[in-house]
Amino acid sequence: MRLIFAANLISMIGSGMNSAGVTWYVLQRTHSEMALGTLYMLQTIPTLLMLPFAGVVIDRQDRRQLLMGLDAVRGVLILVVAVLAYRGMVALWEVYLMNILVAAGFWMFWPTITALIQELTPDSQFVHSNSFLLAGVQSGWLVAGAIVGFVYNKIGLSGVLFIDFASYVLSFTCYLFVRRGRHTVAVETGAIVHESAMAKFFHELKEGIAYIKLRPGLLLLGIAWALFVGGMLTQSVVTAPFSDRILKSGAVGFGWLNAGWAVGACLGAVFTPKLIRGTGHRRAVGVSMALLGISLIALPFLGARLHGTFTIFASYTVAVALAGCVPVYALMGCSRALGGVAITSTMMESVPKHFMGRVQNTFYFLGTLLQLVCSFAVGTVSHTKGLTEGFAIVGGMYLLACLAGSWPVKQSLLEQDTVASAEA
Repeated sequence: MRLIFAANLISMIGSGMNSAGVTWYVLQRTHSEMALGTLYMLQTIPTLLMLPFAGVVIDRQDRRQLLMGLDAVRGVLILVVAVLAYRGMVALWEVYLMNILVAAGFWMFWPTITALIQELTPDSQFVHSNSFLLAGVQSGWLVAGAIVGFVYNKIGLSGVLFIDFASYVLSFTCYLFVRRGRHTVAVETGAIVHESAMAKFFHELKEGIAYIKLRPGLLLLGIAWALFVGGMLTQSVVTAPFSDRILKSGAVGFGWLNAGWAVGACLGAVFTPKLIRGTGHRRAVGVSMALLGISLIALPFLGARLHGTFTIFASYTVAVALAGCVPVYALMGCSRALGGVAITSTMMESVPKHFMGRVQNTFYFLGTLLQLVCSFAVGTVSHTKGLTEGFAIVGGMYLLACLAGSWPVKQSLLEQDTVASAEA
C-alpha cells in the first residue's frame, strides 16, 4: 500500500505539471477560452468510446499490471512530444493529440487504482485509504500545478513534459514491486455457458448496469459522483482565464490559486475521516458539494470587487486580489477532499470487489459525457459572455451534485445485503 500511494503521488506530480503546462501553453498560443474548452472537450471522445468496456477489463485483469501498462504507454507518448517541444518543432495539434491520448489513459487509470485500493484494503479502513489516496492526488496534481505557474516561463512546455515523463518511470518502478504474479478478483460461475468470449464480455457488461439499476441509493450517489467529476474537469477551463483576465496575475497567479486548492485538499484529507464520522457520508457529500458550488459562483464577483476596490494602491492590487481569492480556492480544495472521500468510500463499502470496475466506469462515463458538453459550453460562454457566466455553470453542476448526493432514499433490501453477499 505504501508503494501504491508513493507511485500515485509521483505520478500525479507529473500529471499535474502536464495539465497545468498544457493549459497555459494553449491559452498563450490562442488567447481563447474557447480553445481551452475545445481541448477538454476533445479529450473526452476516445474516453467515451473506451469507458463502457474498460470496466469489464478492470474486473477481469490484474489491476497492478494494468496500471504499469498505462504508465508505460503514456510515458512514451509524453516523451515524444517533449522532444519535439525542446527542438521547437511541436505543433498545436500534436499537443492536443497528446492530451487526448493521455486523458484516455487517465480515465482507465483512475478506476483501476481505486479498484486496486479496494482490493487491498480491509473493509474498516476504506475511509483512511481513500483519504491517503486523495491526499496523493491533490498534493501531487495541484502542488504541481502551482509549481508550473512559478517556473513555466523558465522551463517552458518541454521542461514540464520531461518532468512528467520522469514521474511515469518512477511510478512504474513502484508498481513493479507491489506484489508478484498475476492476481484477479473475477468471480467465475459455471452455471452460465457463453457461446464466445465476446458474448461473455457483453454479459458481464450488462451485469454491471443491472447491478446499479436495482439499487436507487447507489444510482443517486453515482449521479452525484458524475456531476462532481464533470465539474472538476470543466473547472480547469475557467481557472487560468480567471487569473489572467480578472485578477491580472498571469501564470504566477495561476500557480497561487492551484497552491491554495492543493493546501486545502491536503488539509481536508487529513481531517476527512473525523469529519465523516461526525457528519455521516451522505451529509458530508451534500455539504462539500454545496460549498464548492457557492464558492465558484461567488469567485468572479469577489475577484472583480477586490481588484476594483484597491486600485488606489496600484502596486498592491494584484497581491490583494490574490490574497482574497486563494483562501476560497483552499476552501474548495478542502471541500473536494471531503466530498471525494465520502463518495468513493461509500462506493467501496456498497459495491463488491468483482463489480467495482464496471460500476465505477458507468458513472465515469456519465461524468465524461458531462465534461464533453460542459467544457465546450463553458469555454464558449466564458469567451462570448463572460467568465462570471462560465463560473456559474460549473458551480451549478456542483449544486446539482449536492442534491443528488444528499437526497433521502430508503435503502433497499438489496443494498442492505450487498456487503454480506460480497463477503460470501
